[in-house]
Amino acid sequence: MRYIKSPMNYIGNKYRIMAQMQRWFPKDIDLMVDLFCGGCDVSINTKACRHVANDINVYLIQILKAFQDNGPEKTLRYIDEKIAQWGLSKHNQEGYEAFRAYYNQTREPLDLYVLMCYSFNYQFRFNSDHEYNNPFGRAKSSFNKNMRENLLRMFEVIGDIRFMSQDFGDFDYHILKPGDFLYADPPYLITCGSYNDGKRGFKGWSAADDKKLFEILDDLDRRGVKFALSNVTRHKGLKNSELIQWKRDRGYHMHKIRFDYNNCNYHTRNKENLTEEVLITNY
Repeated sequence: MRYIKSPMNYIGNKYRIMAQMQRWFPKDIDLMVDLFCGGCDVSINTKACRHVANDINVYLIQILKAFQDNGPEKTLRYIDEKIAQWGLSKHNQEGYEAFRAYYNQTREPLDLYVLMCYSFNYQFRFNSDHEYNNPFGRAKSSFNKNMRENLLRMFEVIGDIRFMSQDFGDFDYHILKPGDFLYADPPYLITCGSYNDGKRGFKGWSAADDKKLFEILDDLDRRGVKFALSNVTRHKGLKNSELIQWKRDRGYHMHKIRFDYNNCNYHTRNKENLTEEVLITNY
């Protein structure tokens, strides 16, 4: 099966391990909730009668809604016009910084998408005032042919997804019933992802958040709702003891996922410590 790749290169995306994950997903899903949807790779590649994709990053959700509202032709025309207007390229740092300042005044969602395409590592990073502050992606980042094709493919499936932006603690889980499925891909406490350090302009992730999420998943299990949780049990010599104990106490199933996090930070070269990524399911 050829999976659809999100056109956003969102950090922590699951595109490269989609086939492994889909092996363990339910086959017949009425409502699917993607609780920490990020770039939406899992939502757009999972068959269900209905989809809800949620993320605390409201700016990310606004981009996805803009894609949905504008459609492929209008969206691509807008992107191409902005690139031409601001002279964006892999080497025009001055144009990028001018466009970044412009976006921080106007906050147009599609402008943020274009800006992200030319930023360092394609990341969504904001300061405490929620101003986009990711630096220029010199010689590497651009709205290239692959991103254009990925965006067009996403348009084929994005139309019926309901997008939401809520903290996971505020989400209304009562919409889920037996026959539905929740997928959770929260920030991982023991990895290097910038999405859990609180530096994106949104709150960071803590052990208390892990505990709260475990309690929510336990409640779904008691109500007969299927869930799958992505996480890691070990990383760079660290062990996620609380996650392992929770899984054992509840009798959930743990499936190992093959993935390499050694290059999650371009300054890091760690070949000695292995990362164990897992998918935990209650079915």
